[in-house]
Amino acid sequence: MALFLVQHGHSLPKDKDPKKGLSQEGIAETKRIAEVAKAYNVLVSGITHSGKTRARQTAEIIASVLEPEGGVEESTGLNPVDDVTAFADKIDSAVDRMLVGHLPFMERMTSYLITGSMEKPVFKFQNSGIVCLDKYPTTSFWVIKWALMPNIG
Repeated sequence: MALFLVQHGHSLPKDKDPKKGLSQEGIAETKRIAEVAKAYNVLVSGITHSGKTRARQTAEIIASVLEPEGGVEESTGLNPVDDVTAFADKIDSAVDRMLVGHLPFMERMTSYLITGSMEKPVFKFQNSGIVCLDKYPTTSFWVIKWALMPNIG
């Protein structure tokens, strides 16, 4: 089964929105990526987000397009500097789950799942981008199966 990791969409600066909700660009890019994922028949059983406004909004936009059976839920442990090892222990590889959070957490989680070390970068995230990881057969490690990013340049 797959694990989908998403960095929240572009957010407004703190001086314009103290809660740092999504900007118009962030909303548009998130919708576009979600629609591309739907066109590729990406199935997600549920979406979990950090609870921060920008992550919640990103999760809700993706859910409105992909319509996960398990809906959207908030979770602790997905904030920018939270411990990825603690959260990784809670991942059920038998379920197609999407996690929406922040940097550096998402990049460190990807590194940890693939290499066993948070300190070995393996992927550079973009706002609203989706990275699909899959368990490599007969190992405890994950691999990058595919990625959808708003910008390729």
